[in-house]
Amino acid sequence: MSMRGSRLIESPAGWETMRRDFRWPDLQRFNIAEVTCEHWAKVDPGRVALRYLDPEGRGQDFTYRDLSKTSNRLTNTLAAFGVQRGDRVALLLPQAPETALTHLACYKLGAIVVPLFTLFGEEGLQFRLSDSGAKVIITDAQNLPKISAIRDQLPDMETVFCVDGAGDGGIGLHEEMAKASDQARSVETAPDDPAFLSYTSGTTGPPKGALHGHRVLLGHLPGVELHHNFLPHEGDCLWTPADWAWMGGLTNVMLPALYYGVRLVVHRMAKFDPERAFDLIEREGVRNTFLPPTALKLMRQASPRRLRLRSVASGGEALGASMLDWGQESFGVPINEFYGQTECNLVLSNSHSVLEIRPGSMGRAVPGHDLAVIDAGGQAVSPGNVGEIAIRRPDPAMFLRYWNAPEKTQDKFIGDWMRTGDEGYMDEDGYFFFSSRSDDVITSSGYRIGPSEIEACLTGHPDVTMAAAIGVPDEVRTEVVRAFVVLREGATQEGLENELIERVRARLSPHVAPKDIVFIDALPMTATGKIMRRALKQSDKT
Repeated sequence: MSMRGSRLIESPAGWETMRRDFRWPDLQRFNIAEVTCEHWAKVDPGRVALRYLDPEGRGQDFTYRDLSKTSNRLTNTLAAFGVQRGDRVALLLPQAPETALTHLACYKLGAIVVPLFTLFGEEGLQFRLSDSGAKVIITDAQNLPKISAIRDQLPDMETVFCVDGAGDGGIGLHEEMAKASDQARSVETAPDDPAFLSYTSGTTGPPKGALHGHRVLLGHLPGVELHHNFLPHEGDCLWTPADWAWMGGLTNVMLPALYYGVRLVVHRMAKFDPERAFDLIEREGVRNTFLPPTALKLMRQASPRRLRLRSVASGGEALGASMLDWGQESFGVPINEFYGQTECNLVLSNSHSVLEIRPGSMGRAVPGHDLAVIDAGGQAVSPGNVGEIAIRRPDPAMFLRYWNAPEKTQDKFIGDWMRTGDEGYMDEDGYFFFSSRSDDVITSSGYRIGPSEIEACLTGHPDVTMAAAIGVPDEVRTEVVRAFVVLREGATQEGLENELIERVRARLSPHVAPKDIVFIDALPMTATGKIMRRALKQSDKT
């Protein structure tokens, strides 16, 4: 079976019927660049793929012909600089045409993309670049100084490209691409051949790199079709404020839009502005959007607006009945919530066109994906009982393995169940409801934040002997980070709180920086020396 922009769920029907009739395509070869770019460049080259809005709001359209030829130039440029199949190419850019082009070029080469969030600081970047062994990085002038500062600590890094021209150790990307041919052929890849390496945070140890195969796009398509009410329809147009370095932006929006031939609006705000978001949606004719819960909460606080969209999707945390009511009134359509994680995304979904939406629910199992709520022994529990949400392998949306961490890959599974670390329950009708994290990951503005990286950064300060980070409830962000710090004897607290917060902000990322710091004499510890973060959470409530 060929994959050429076609739906995987052929026609809307009852949920059970769709699940019963669904079949994954049996593919021997599958390459993301071929199905998201080259197919359309052949059959409809003048079709608009991207509508890029620069920071000032000026627009520029890119057709599939443009994407094909320009990504071919980048493919040849990377090859000329020694990039081969299996090499890692890091990508430190916001939403931009070059971001999409880098993905396409790497997939054509059989290289592995390492998407990186532009808010990461030097320490956050240094770990991910070292762990991945990235050979090349593509970035811009704004982020180049961070790479230059850690270049000596990256022995595998051979080439740094800058999209804004040469300088500060960076080679001008567009200048090099201008020398290259606009003709190139994609290597043949199997569905399980690696495509990108996405880093996710956990509660113990450093971030883990989840390696995904080309089939990850295939695995996302049924969920995308459902939460966008059977995308694509004539006139559909997608936009998200979510960064493409994250799974939600990359695999829920950017790659599916290109696959379906749906016009994709490309615009990343330096800081989310709800009024501008409303204006952009209205002005650019956006009909389909993925809005993370924090964006929705901020838009709710803005001036009342009424739009007429065809689909609005959200995921990361439960919205609740009042937010769903506001969304219906503001967008003219119910919000479809979905669920997944970096290791296996978009496996639960709502779709109001064929499914009753139950407030608080993440939806039902998407056709093609099998989920259960399991106990500690890996056995499914009865409806209504709380356990760990788990996803059955094999699953095309599921990661191949953790990079350089076979033991962590093994620990992620119990039998054929991939453990999500999320506790919840399923009702009698198959709707899933989230209860809590079974570990200590902090959920803030839709991002999963691991406390270990924050704690390591704090304890790197000469006055800090121990640190622990937890999430505390926040009306807009769901949770914000609170850090508990034990100081060395003789250290003074004066001025130190702001200094430590700024340290995390600069070295890791603003989105993981603590909102506040509590100085404490000692941290609660287990007999084996592990920090009891739950005890801190409990004491924080009293």
